[in-house]
Amino acid sequence: MRTDFISTTILSVRHKGCVAIGGDGQVTMNAIVVKHEARKIRKLYQDRVIVGFAGAAADSFALMERFDAKLEEHQGNVLRSAHELAKEWRMDKVLRRLESLLVVVDKNVSLLISGNGEVIEPDDGIIGVGSGGAYAVAAARALQKHTNLGAKQIVEEALQITADLCIYTNHNICVEELK
Repeated sequence: MRTDFISTTILSVRHKGCVAIGGDGQVTMNAIVVKHEARKIRKLYQDRVIVGFAGAAADSFALMERFDAKLEEHQGNVLRSAHELAKEWRMDKVLRRLESLLVVVDKNVSLLISGNGEVIEPDDGIIGVGSGGAYAVAAARALQKHTNLGAKQIVEEALQITADLCIYTNHNICVEELK
């Protein structure tokens, strides 16, 4: 499974009854920045599900479209839709070659759908992927433990900290929240 995508940072935090997911806007090709304000966060299924993606853009959009179709098929059941997508991902020869990670959240669950078809739910409600993922998770855990900030503010602050450290992450942050 490839988890070393170097073109973005996506962070999700579940805290105080809310969940937020955010990402930076930078797109790189090798060591060159080609876009500063990309939106890597999307709302799906009647705005009740939020998805963030890291990896090859075309692959990410293809997977997000398939996940959206699974949500429609399973009436918005995120966990079932994720497992069905993962099953399809593992068995389909074309999907297996896609290089992408999806972070998916709704009011009840936070999931990482990995490049080899795994569905992972974090113990602490925090998921970080991309080049700055580890920085963002560390900052979010510290903020969650030592501040009174809400989920959205934790994501914003953690991504700003990450952008100061990771050259593949910029300060053009987009955050969506479900309360």
